[in-house]
This record gives sequence, structure tokens and C-alpha cells, in this order.
Amino acid sequence: MSRSCTPRSRWLGTLSLAAAGLLLTSVVAAAPHDARAATTESSAVTTTDIPGVDEIRSSPNLKLVVNLPKETPLDATNSDLAFQGRYAFAGNYNGFVIYDISRPAAPTVVSRVLCPGSQNDISVHGDLLFLSTDSPRSDDSCDSTRVPSSETQWEGIKIFDISDKANPRYLKSVQTACGSHTHTLVPGRNRATMYIYVSSYGPSDTYVGCPPPHDSISIVKVPVHRPTEAAVVAVPNLFPDGGYEGVPGQKSATSGCHDITAYPSKNLAAGACMGDGILMDISDREAPRVINRVRDTENFAFWHSATFNNAGTKVIFTDELGGGGAPTCNEVIGPNRGADAVYDITGRGDDRTMVFGSYFKIPRENTNTENCVAHNGSLIPVFGRDIMVQAWYQGGISVWDFTNSANPREIAYWERGPLDEENLITGGSWSAYWYNGYIYSNDIAKGLDVLRLTDWRTWTANFVRYSELNVQTQTGRFGR
Repeated sequence: MSRSCTPRSRWLGTLSLAAAGLLLTSVVAAAPHDARAATTESSAVTTTDIPGVDEIRSSPNLKLVVNLPKETPLDATNSDLAFQGRYAFAGNYNGFVIYDISRPAAPTVVSRVLCPGSQNDISVHGDLLFLSTDSPRSDDSCDSTRVPSSETQWEGIKIFDISDKANPRYLKSVQTACGSHTHTLVPGRNRATMYIYVSSYGPSDTYVGCPPPHDSISIVKVPVHRPTEAAVVAVPNLFPDGGYEGVPGQKSATSGCHDITAYPSKNLAAGACMGDGILMDISDREAPRVINRVRDTENFAFWHSATFNNAGTKVIFTDELGGGGAPTCNEVIGPNRGADAVYDITGRGDDRTMVFGSYFKIPRENTNTENCVAHNGSLIPVFGRDIMVQAWYQGGISVWDFTNSANPREIAYWERGPLDEENLITGGSWSAYWYNGYIYSNDIAKGLDVLRLTDWRTWTANFVRYSELNVQTQTGRFGR
């Protein structure tokens, strides 16, 4: 059974020395600047350069290899991605798809599983696949129907057996409070146990199974060899004071978390919790402790997701301004809203704090018919640098370097034009992740995109191979 998110590096000693020498002589830290907004090393696209419908624009170093369109019945909204060996697992609001990506330029569909329930956020571990259901359902089956929240019968986590990739089997469901918008796998102290940190939000007095207050997450314990015994073992309250109260119509109040990223080997996790960003000690997997909390009441509207750097000394938070359905990559919104925020982690133990460094946002304007905002991305396993690839919905895919926390820089981009010239139709890249030499993007409307990055700053990543990758469960081997 392969281990979650663990890279098996195949470095030769001479290659490591050569790479280190090259990077030490080539990396020059850029000076901080007062604006704290990112610059770009790729050619910026002006408003006159905005591509037309379905037209592709990119920097020279990032190119599309292939696209696989969606097919019925998995033709609803595409969502998150996970990887294992030669397979990619793609969530869709109607279920999930398993792709064979042994030949990245010619991926094939191994199986499609119809199992409706938004968002179907997805992760894998060994022979198990986990799906998040965050919509009130009539029951926990894959034949369930959506019901009003006042009539909720079930929502939460579904567990599948994927030992036979061509024929996944539904094994078990676990109901969780307010459902499961996203989830994060956290390995236990031994290989026999996996924990699932379930993030959910949006309580209401009329929402069955989700009454206010909801300042907690649900922790599901999964005996790996007995997955049908999976159950909720803890519901820790992360915000005893209720969290940020929000500003109606402008900034979200904290009522649970949207997403959590764990760094198990460092016993750390970062939570993007609507109105708050938090750093947690997860030494006790069943009792995570908040050790630092940050807010941005000026520019952040909805704390959406988090990414650590390889060394675990920085964390990136994203602001999903407009909920992912609005055109926020424009001059009116500006460079600091709907963006990423870079925080340095300082101190030790419970005295660790997150210190703001800068914002990063793609340096291109979109049309008003394109939903665009910071969304899901992953680190590129580069020796000596902090570089990630990130989805921006119809803003496309951006590769950016945040080695200098005060001055992040875009080094590559790729985007399609709008889906329609006159009407805003939701689309674009939901998740863009690096896996074994390629970038895989699950486009909401267009299907699976495979891209190739060719850049001297990221060439060392091509020597890293993962046996399994769930992006919200991080492991680093290239921290300085």
C-alpha cells in the first residue's frame, strides 16, 4: 500500500550537487517594495490582448499537451483532483472519473462512477477513495436526490474501494455536521489508521443537521484495513469566541472552515475558515489546537484554501472573492482582492505566528464574462525555491515564485478565452496541480487539461516522482 503524498526522489549525488550549485549562483532575492503586490517575469497581457471565445494564450514556457472533454453522465461541474501511480482521479458534481495517465499526452478513461452530490471533493489512499458530499440528500446512496436543507436526510463522506480501478465499489458512508464541503487526509501514527478532517460551513436554524453555531470541524477515523468501521471520533471547536463576525454582503463571517491543508510530518495544519486563517498543531490527530489566527479585514472576503511551502515556514492563503462565480480579475477589483496572501511562519512551538508578506494576483485582466479568482493549486517540488502552480477559474493557470515572500513573481501562465462574449458562464480551471512532470487541470466546463512546463527554474522537479498525491496533505523534501 503506497503512502499518502510521499515523493520518491531519484536524485543522483552529482545531480543534487550540480542543481544546488546552479541555484545558489542564480537565485537573487528581489528587494521588498511598499505596494506588496506581485510583479511578473512573463509577458503581461493587456486588455487589448484578451483572447476571444475559447482562444488560447500562454507564456512560451507553458503549453497545452491535450484536452479530454467531459462526457455524460459526468457532465456536471468538474471539481478537485487526486493522483496515485499511473492514475488521476477527478471529482465531478455527478460523481468521479478515473483516468489512466501513464501516457500524459494520451490519457484514457478507466471508469466513470455516477454518484451525485456536490462538490465531490476527492482524495485517495491505497485502495480507498473518499468523496465529500455537501448538499442535502434524500439518503446516502449514489441514487439519492437533492432535498431542501429543511429535509436533510444525509450528507458527509462516502468511501469507495478502488482496488479494481475499472470497477470501484461503494463501501461506507459517514454523516457529518453540515456535510463535507472539502476534506483533508491526515495519516495516523501508524499505517493502520487514516484521519479525515472534514470542513463545512453555512449553518442555519432551518438547516437539518447544521444548526448554528458551527465553529468546528468533524474528524473521521478510518481503520485502513477495516474501512466499514469508519466513524466520527471528534468534533473540535476551533473558534470558541465565534470567529470573525463578518460584514454582511462584503466579508464572510467565520462559521466553520472551507478548507484545511495538513503537513503531517511537521504536525502542522493551516485552515482557511471563511473569515479567519488559522495555524494548528495536529500532534494529537484527534485534538488539533489552534496556535495562531490571522485576519485581513481590508482585502480578504472569503478565506478559501491554504498551501505550505516545502520547508513549512510559509503558508499561502487564497481569497475566493465572489465565491468563484464573479469576474474579479479586473481593474475595478484591483491586485489585492481575490488574490493570494503570503505569510511567513515565525517562532517555535505554540509561539509560532503568521506574518503577512505580500499579495499575489495574476497580472492580466479578464473580461466581465469570465469568472476569475484565486483557487486551488499545488507546490512544484523544486530544489531551493518556493514555486507553485495555481488555478484561477477562467483566469487560467498561473505558475508563480514566492521564494521572496515580499515580492512574488509569476513565471508562466496559460488561459482560454471566455465561454461566451456577452454572458458570464461559469467555467475555467478548478484545480491545477503538478504531478510527475506535468500539470493537470480539471476545467469546470472543458474537462481534463494536461500541460507541460518547460522552465529552468523548475527543471529539478522533473526528477521527483510521487506514488500518491493528495494536494491538501503535504510532504516536503526540498525545504531549505
